[in-house]
Amino acid sequence: MADGYARLSGEPQCVIVHVDVGTQGLGAAVHNASCGRAPVLIYAGLSPYTCDGEYRGSRTEYIHWIQDVPDQKQIVSQYCRYSGEIKGGRNVKQMVGRALQLATSAPAGPSYLVGPREVMEEDIEPYELEQAHWGPLGNVALPEDAVHKIAEALVRAKEPLLITGYCGRNHKAVVHLIKLAETVKGLRVLDTGGSDMCFPQDHRASLGLRYGIHERISTADIIIVADCDVPWIPTQCKPATGTRIFHIDSDPLKQQMPVFYIPAEARYKVTTSTAFRQLHTYISSSPALAQTCSEPTYQTRWDALEKEHANRVSTIRCLAQPSQDGTTFNVSYLISRLKHYVPSDTIFAIEAVTLTAVVADQLLPSMPGTWFNCGGGGLGWSGGAALGIKLAAGDKRFVCAIVGDGTFLFSVPGSVYWISQRYNLPVLTIVLNNQGWNAPKRSLLLVHPEGEGSKASNEDLNISFAPSPDYAGLAKCAAGGNLWAGTAGTVDELEQKMQEAVESVKGGVGAVLDAHLDGPQGKYGGVKSVTVG
Repeated sequence: MADGYARLSGEPQCVIVHVDVGTQGLGAAVHNASCGRAPVLIYAGLSPYTCDGEYRGSRTEYIHWIQDVPDQKQIVSQYCRYSGEIKGGRNVKQMVGRALQLATSAPAGPSYLVGPREVMEEDIEPYELEQAHWGPLGNVALPEDAVHKIAEALVRAKEPLLITGYCGRNHKAVVHLIKLAETVKGLRVLDTGGSDMCFPQDHRASLGLRYGIHERISTADIIIVADCDVPWIPTQCKPATGTRIFHIDSDPLKQQMPVFYIPAEARYKVTTSTAFRQLHTYISSSPALAQTCSEPTYQTRWDALEKEHANRVSTIRCLAQPSQDGTTFNVSYLISRLKHYVPSDTIFAIEAVTLTAVVADQLLPSMPGTWFNCGGGGLGWSGGAALGIKLAAGDKRFVCAIVGDGTFLFSVPGSVYWISQRYNLPVLTIVLNNQGWNAPKRSLLLVHPEGEGSKASNEDLNISFAPSPDYAGLAKCAAGGNLWAGTAGTVDELEQKMQEAVESVKGGVGAVLDAHLDGPQGKYGGVKSVTVG
C-alpha cells in the first residue's frame, strides 16, 4: 500500500515491521519499491541488546534471543537508498531526516532504519528540526555544451528515437517530452519500462510499450535513453553500428546493477523534465535549428508519423475481437470492453506480466498518473499497490487492477480484500485467467526454442493451474462477503459481468472479475478438466 500511495502522490510513506522476521516478511516488496523508484521509509525494531535489566526495555521474552541476528540491516540494505541504526534517542530526528532525504532524492526508493528497544525507551528532552533542511536534492540540468550537442544531433538525425521508462513519474516531464516531440518532428518515443505513463500513447510519435524489443531500435540513427533501466535486450534487439546514443537519467550508471552497459557516447546524471525543457527551448530559440525544423522534410515526417500511428491503432483495434464463433474472448477484447465501461480518468495498477504490452495497447494510456506498473520482478505488487493508489486518489477516482492469475495469488488476497473492506477502499480487480504461469515457459523458449521443454505441456512443466481456484470467491471470503465477485467465460457473460462489476465499485463496493481467457475450460465455474498429478 505504501508503495502505491507514494507512486501516485509523490509523498514518502512509512512502513513499520517487527524486527528481522517482519523485515523478511516484506520480501519482494522492497525489491519492487527499489526498482519502481517509490520513496518508502521502513522502520524495524531490533531485539533488545541487554539481558539483565540494565536499561528500560531490556529483554523480557523468549523470542528476544531467537530474533537477535548479527546484522539485520543486511537483509534489505542492497535494495535501499540508505540503511542505518538509531543508536540513541537524542539524534533520532536527524536519522529519520537523513533516511527520508535519501529515499526522496532521485532515483527515489526505500530507506531502512532499525532501533533496539532500549533506545526506543530512552527519555529525551523535546527538540525540533527545520524540516526544510532535510528535503531531497534539487533538479539537475544538462551542461550547456551537452544541450547543444544533443539538440543538434536530434535535429540532424533522419530517424531519431527516444526510449524511456520512468520519466512520467514527474508529470512535468511528460509535458516537456511532448513539446520536444512536436519540436523535432519525426522523433519517435518508445516506453520500455511501463512503470509510469511517460508519453501519451494516443500521440502520433508514440510507439507504445514494448520490453526492450522494437524494430525502430535497430533502424534509428540517434537514440536518447531517458530514465530507463533496460532500453533494449542485446540478444534480441540492439541499435545498429554507428548509432549515436545519449543517456540522460537520474541514475545513468545504474549503481545497484552489477552488470549494466549501453554504448552511449555521453551520459548525464540529470532530471529528465529539466533536460527535455532545455532541449526543446534551445532548438526553438536557435535560428539555425528552428529553421531546419521548419523545412518541408520535417512536415513530411510529421505526416508519416500520423499515418504510421493510425495504422498501429487500427491493428490494435482489429485484435479486439471475439473468437470466430463469437462465444469466447481473448485479452485484447477483454481490455477493450473494460476501457469502454470504466471512467476515462481511471487509474490502472498493472501486473499482467507477459500480457502487459497487450493491455497497454488496448488501453492506450494518455494521461499522466493513470498507469502504474510494478517496475520490478516481485510478483504480488498489485494488490496492495492498488489499495494505496486508491487511498491517495480519494473517493472520486476509479482504480482498477489488471493482474495475472499467478500474480493475484502472490498478492495475498486474504489480506488485500480484508483491508479493502475494512478501510473502505473499493477497487476493481480484473484477473486474467489463462490457467497458469506463462512467463517460465516463455523464458525457456527464448533460450531453448527447440529443446525438450518446448514440447512439454504446462502440466508437464508444473506451471498449470488447472483446474483453477475460485479467485473471485477467495476475495469475497476475505472481504467477509462485502465484495462483488463474478466469473466470465463467454462474450455474453463478460458484457453483463463487466457492467455489474464497474457499477459495484462506483457504488462503493469492491469487485473482482475472474475473466476466463479463451473460454471457461478448466477454470472455476466453467467446464471441468482433468486434474493433473
